[in-house]
Amino acid sequence: MEELGPAPGQARFGAGKNHKETEMQQLSKQEKRLFKRQRKQEELHRNQRVKKLKKIFWIGLGILIIGGGILGLGWFLVNRPPVPESIIISRQGIHWHAELSISILGQKQEISTNIGIGFGGHRPIHTHEADGVIHMEFPGSVKEDDIRLAHFFEIWDKKFSKDCIFDKCNGPEGQVTIFVNDKENFEFENYIMRDGDKIEIVFEL
Repeated sequence: MEELGPAPGQARFGAGKNHKETEMQQLSKQEKRLFKRQRKQEELHRNQRVKKLKKIFWIGLGILIIGGGILGLGWFLVNRPPVPESIIISRQGIHWHAELSISILGQKQEISTNIGIGFGGHRPIHTHEADGVIHMEFPGSVKEDDIRLAHFFEIWDKKFSKDCIFDKCNGPEGQVTIFVNDKENFEFENYIMRDGDKIEIVFEL
């Protein structure tokens, strides 16, 4: 049988490969080192271009995100409904004080010192001494929500509602009652404090 020779394409590929190998063999050691160095430099430049393109992409994406956030915030501020005048306590700030006392089953509870005061300063609602005086010191606009009694207990990290005071909840042991200026109040944690208030929270049968 007649033996088939390599296909034309294979012959060209093989010839090209042999030609490159022959060229590499003919290069001197110095030329080989120079050739390898050039290839490394080309690869380094290519990697640097890729990194630069990635950096540009992430910077552009960050600018788009920040710009979108600023536009969204601006749209919200422009289009948000105005605060109803009925819930504005003051537009020039306040410096009020209210007295709070808590009694559980006949035992007076201590109101901690420095509630709302930390290394970064003090919150607008805070205490200084263990005398039960709640300080309300707000600059600028003050809304009803800012001075709800619940807000003080949130800052204090204590539980208070119409159902519970601290760990005592309505049940066989007793019931939560609140008095404001010696009159029973039914707003409980939603009560909006006023300057000079005397607030008494009682848990008893």
